[in-house]
Amino acid sequence: MDPLQEANGTFALNLLKILGEDSSKNVFLSPMSISSALAMVFMGAKGTTASQMAQALALDKCSGNGGGDVHQGFQSLLTEVNKTGTQYLLRTANRLFGDKTCDLLASFKDSCLKFYEAELEELDFQGATEESRQHINTWVAKKTEGEHRVSLFVCF
Repeated sequence: MDPLQEANGTFALNLLKILGEDSSKNVFLSPMSISSALAMVFMGAKGTTASQMAQALALDKCSGNGGGDVHQGFQSLLTEVNKTGTQYLLRTANRLFGDKTCDLLASFKDSCLKFYEAELEELDFQGATEESRQHINTWVAKKTEGEHRVSLFVCF
């Protein structure tokens, strides 16, 4: 089995165990959406944070721990999932929403675009919190044909 597929499977099962601890509630999630969003954050992480993220995402066994192999693997996976002309309809959409006061490295933004097709859009989280939330949810709803709202929101 491909190391990234194995890592995604391990992450998905670990996440389901945690989220499914309360057996009185139904749990529905998209592990690939969550892992790909966190992998973008992982791409910008260093040191202890990168090691801990690799472990949590089960990427620590993938070659190139923190390197391009993981991100190239996600690039291939997302390309395959979003392929047109299939018997299924499954689409993913990634985008970075950053506070306009944050100065993200150009190399990070370029890598997110290259590997995850995620552009950066700057918003005013502090001064226009509600407008930012509505804008993000509108973008997500448009990309998912009105089916979903933000599934993962990471601030740093």
